[in-house]
Amino acid sequence: MKTGIAASRGIAIGRAYVLAETNYLENLTAKAENLQQEIFRLDEAIHKAISEIQGVKEKALRELNAKHAAIFDAHISILQDETLHKDAKSLILSDCSKAECAVKKTMDGYCSLFDQMEDEYLKERAGDFRDVSSRLLRCLSGEEGDRCAGMAEDCIVIARDLTPSDTAHMDKEKVKAIVTELGGRTSHTAIMARSLEIPAVLGIKDIAQTAKNGDLLIVDGTAGIVIVNPGEEQLRTYEQKRLEYIESQNVMQQLVDLPAVTKDGGRRVELAVNIGSAEDCASGLRYGAEGVGLFRTEFLYMNRATLPDEEEQYLAYRKALEAMGSRAVIIRTLDIGGDKSLPYLQIEPEMNPFLGMRAIRLCLQHPHIFKSQLRAILRASCYGKARIMYPMIAAKWELKAANQALFEAMAELDSQGIPYNKHIEKGIMIEIPAAAIVAEHFVEDVDFFSIGSNDLVQYTLAVDRLNEKMSDFYKPLHPAVLRLIKHVIDVSHRAGKWTGMCGEMAGEEKYAPLLIGMGLDEFSMSASSLLTVKKTIRNLDYAQAKQLAREALELGEAAQVTELLKGYY
Repeated sequence: MKTGIAASRGIAIGRAYVLAETNYLENLTAKAENLQQEIFRLDEAIHKAISEIQGVKEKALRELNAKHAAIFDAHISILQDETLHKDAKSLILSDCSKAECAVKKTMDGYCSLFDQMEDEYLKERAGDFRDVSSRLLRCLSGEEGDRCAGMAEDCIVIARDLTPSDTAHMDKEKVKAIVTELGGRTSHTAIMARSLEIPAVLGIKDIAQTAKNGDLLIVDGTAGIVIVNPGEEQLRTYEQKRLEYIESQNVMQQLVDLPAVTKDGGRRVELAVNIGSAEDCASGLRYGAEGVGLFRTEFLYMNRATLPDEEEQYLAYRKALEAMGSRAVIIRTLDIGGDKSLPYLQIEPEMNPFLGMRAIRLCLQHPHIFKSQLRAILRASCYGKARIMYPMIAAKWELKAANQALFEAMAELDSQGIPYNKHIEKGIMIEIPAAAIVAEHFVEDVDFFSIGSNDLVQYTLAVDRLNEKMSDFYKPLHPAVLRLIKHVIDVSHRAGKWTGMCGEMAGEEKYAPLLIGMGLDEFSMSASSLLTVKKTIRNLDYAQAKQLAREALELGEAAQVTELLKGYY
């Protein structure tokens, strides 16, 4: 039995299909005889790789969605980057290297930079460079085809790493599960597996060496367990678990059209979905989402070489609004900085970017970028129930400046005769303790609050949530966090407004009794968590949940709150 990262829920039993690693460099020390010929070979390989990627992108658009296909725009940008051309050609000329050696050394250097980053999201972007590197080396070798050719029926894909190109070439009807040595919950492989709703376990050391083609495997994507060549008893146990999981999913599917109301009828809340693109709306609606609680617009800006223009943004927002019909879509303005950066936007390096120039601070520093986005959201607001949300607000002047930019965007559209919803609702993310503490000073200028629990916990407890060494210190149930959440909810209710939550706490069913008891109005989460959370809420007694919250808020330690919750369940 091997344990890894539970990246996508579900249980699968099938035969291993191992994606072999190809070594295109048999002799790294080989010297080039004709340097100009090597430069020509490099240029030809780059052109061929770009052409191939265009084809892969088109296939991804047909079989996956625009968000997955957009990854290949980033790959094309890497290949078109003059820095890559310059660095590789410099190695050819200075070391008399063959083009293969120059590509390998150059791309390994880029990957090393990303591997050394502490942030999980950025670290996993090294996978994009590895994918491009492998493709370039294959083009230089003259080899045709892809690693996924010849995939058997009902197979479990095993690989050291699974690149976006691999997933685009896969026959999705044949794959029952995915297991890799590398990758985390935010990697392309994890995101793709969840979107396809197939089990995935990542981060299992040496699995590509220990598992052989045809080996029988059990993959438990819920617990993060892989069993190679299981015994009869294990097979019977997991076959039963697999059937029970399928049955539980079928039972929960019956909840899709039912309201998220406590069993005593005392409390009704709204369950919404977090999305990164309009294509994600379909999955949310399939699980009964009543709206979009968080549209992460930064994905429109990432994995590309230039800023998206107003028209491109408008079309993306309009598509999401039309997909959701009469349901509300909360569009968060650009949240770049901290763990996310844009290669084409020059941001000075910072000692601690999470506490630096990010989100609303960055937008106010670049008003042309901010105004373009606001105009796009406003234009799209005619096609549905759009709401605007500003991230990372800490001070009243920031909110006023953001609203002023919104009013200016409205005035520009008015002068051009362009229609929009003149009464569009606006809110702020509460993710900084300062904003939570003085929420009463913000409430008059907003229509709603949405608690970003990930950052609120991180900043309240001074714990880097992406630092594995600090994981034991990251405590969402810390009484200080709970009291801030309760204060924000109470402030909004006294003003006749509402509070939602779009952080990870909202999608964890174990926290639902506390959040319901504290009066949270809206929960927003990944689509796959919607029915689990709804089932929990529909089994709650509202009076008991309120009593649970009162008791939890009186405690002084996260461990005490955890024990209280255990007792409740």
